[in-house]
Amino acid sequence: MKPARVLTIAGSDSSGGAGIQADLKTITVLGGMGMSVVTALTAQNTHGVLGIYEVPPSFVEMQFDAVVGDIGVDAAKTGMLMTTEIAKTVARKIRQYDIDKVVVDPVMTAKGGTALFSGEVREVLLGELVPLALLVTPNIPEAEGMAGMEIHTVQEMMKAAEFLVRCGARNVLLKGGHLTGDAVDILYDGERFHTFSAERIRTKEIHGTGCILSAAIATALAQGKSVFEAVREAKLYITEAIKSMYDVGTGYGLISHKFR
Repeated sequence: MKPARVLTIAGSDSSGGAGIQADLKTITVLGGMGMSVVTALTAQNTHGVLGIYEVPPSFVEMQFDAVVGDIGVDAAKTGMLMTTEIAKTVARKIRQYDIDKVVVDPVMTAKGGTALFSGEVREVLLGELVPLALLVTPNIPEAEGMAGMEIHTVQEMMKAAEFLVRCGARNVLLKGGHLTGDAVDILYDGERFHTFSAERIRTKEIHGTGCILSAAIATALAQGKSVFEAVREAKLYITEAIKSMYDVGTGYGLISHKFR
């Protein structure tokens, strides 16, 4: 039996709550085979990021070649890319290996507000990575940064999604968790909007939800599901995972992958 091969291209999170570690847990629980290209090492815990160590772009490229050249990949997701050089390297390797199912999670800051990118990464994201994306999954602050606008309403979310499609994304899932009221996400395929609405779960602040959601979507895509079905299943997964969060550490919460 050949498993769905899912590649996560992201930073390491020493707390295990986000980044590569959270992605690999999610991929495994959902039945995929996880592989990784590590773009940065972080020292972090449930209070925030204490330090970041950039992986040289040449070593990012070496990891990519080692994994994809041997094992292959059915879907990939990107997370923290850190610098323009790393972002350009990742875009080049995606084109080289003709990876069609790419989920771009434009990670720009950590939970505590620490910047996880430098240089002109926004321009590289919009100019090189977004056009390669089957799906882009920004939250409100990330969408504001990418689209150059403030977002306070669902209608403004839609405008930002339209902007990202004009930049080349085939689909956009804009996550509305930073707005008030029920949590409303919108999926835009360039023609139609689909709304995913759920009652807001009252918990302590949680770390890693965006990483886990995009990893779950990438896994479903690798398994042959449509974008809409992949998003729907991933939303159900992240909702249950949040309800089963671990009560560890003295800061923000960490999501449990073991509720199934």
